[in-house]
Amino acid sequence: MNKFSRIGFILTAAGSAVGLGNIWRFPYITGEYGGGAFILVYLLAILFIGLTVFLAEAVIGQNGQADVSTSFVTLSKTKNKNWKYAGFMVATGLIILSFYSVVLGWILDYMIKSFVFLPTEAKIAGENFENLISNDISSLLLYHTIIAGTVVFIVLKGIKEGIEKINLILMPLLGLILFGLLIYAFTLDSFSQAVSFMFSPDFSKIDSNALLAALGQAFFTLSLGVGTILTYSASLPKNANIVKSSFIVASVDTMIALVAGLIIFTFLFTAGAKSAAGPGLVFISLPVIFSSWGILGNIIAVSFFLALVFAGITSAVSMIEPSLRFFIERFKISRVKATILCGTTFYILGIIALLSMSKSFGEVLTFFGKNAFDIMDFASSSIMMPIAAIMICIFLGYFVEKKTLEEKFTKHTSYTIFSIWYFLIRYIVPVAIIILFLNKLGAI
Repeated sequence: MNKFSRIGFILTAAGSAVGLGNIWRFPYITGEYGGGAFILVYLLAILFIGLTVFLAEAVIGQNGQADVSTSFVTLSKTKNKNWKYAGFMVATGLIILSFYSVVLGWILDYMIKSFVFLPTEAKIAGENFENLISNDISSLLLYHTIIAGTVVFIVLKGIKEGIEKINLILMPLLGLILFGLLIYAFTLDSFSQAVSFMFSPDFSKIDSNALLAALGQAFFTLSLGVGTILTYSASLPKNANIVKSSFIVASVDTMIALVAGLIIFTFLFTAGAKSAAGPGLVFISLPVIFSSWGILGNIIAVSFFLALVFAGITSAVSMIEPSLRFFIERFKISRVKATILCGTTFYILGIIALLSMSKSFGEVLTFFGKNAFDIMDFASSSIMMPIAAIMICIFLGYFVEKKTLEEKFTKHTSYTIFSIWYFLIRYIVPVAIIILFLNKLGAI
């Protein structure tokens, strides 16, 4: 198995973390919960919850140097083979990738159309988006096939020549596009308004829902609970400074989310639009704003959607890798066969997801009041990911020798940092995730 270089791991793990959640979900949630106060809570959640679980996955992977199941068994105190069932989390990535590819198809469609057409009214923009997901099955199938084919092509090349190389290219390009958009946003009068909105806390906006939203965003933005960080860390040398690398990845992920927020809120405030535009912000609100800027609006729209495509591709590639390594090492099959198996699985599930949102097939593919797309989303993000994260915390907190973990950490950081992390992993983080989990299930 090829190994990552240190910079390759950082960019690849950052590519996994940086996705649609940073550039699409983070701004609209921040807008819904009033800006600055939410961001402060979010940053605390990243530091004490997200980074804690990120480090936990990284430690398991780097010590195990194998697929998810084998790494758990190897690191457990008694080498208990029942920990092999932790491998269930690799299926989560495939499920997410199935509908994630569909959403990337929507973005690809918007990027292409933005060269020549942008809607001038919110009503038209809404109708266009509704028509795309409900009626234009042939285009969505084409885009889904392009995205799936791109992901499969990249992972077939392997760790060094495929995943690391594409992140070494796309992550700097993503940063360059966002930097260019940020510079343009800085020239607009509303930039100072966006800064004030994002960094001047109004704690009257914070309630239990906002706290849970911040915790959920912090948790899911770092690609936790799907085996990605664990699998990538298994391709690091055992002496690599996993603590420092994890801090860098979390910092890059957070910085890109904040930059995306500044850009988007500047654009919204320039047009006099509301900050709480909701999930339709990217597909309805922003295209209308861009249309009022003439040719410049087309250029900015294409650049913005291209940045989303780049962010989405780096995340999509990361979601399939844990299942590939699982099949390669557990069942001793070639990377080509594993890629064909996993690629076919998520491609077919993706077709079911996109058809379930169409008028022609929606009724047939709706179960218990949810279409297949929403079921995949709910099952992966609200059930499978939290369960996996809780299991990771319990595993490291109670089924792994503390001395083993202490030795790993104190090679690269102080005993105080290790003690704080260990306390969080045993007592605080599992409780926080359980609260989030129960809330999403509607139990509290």
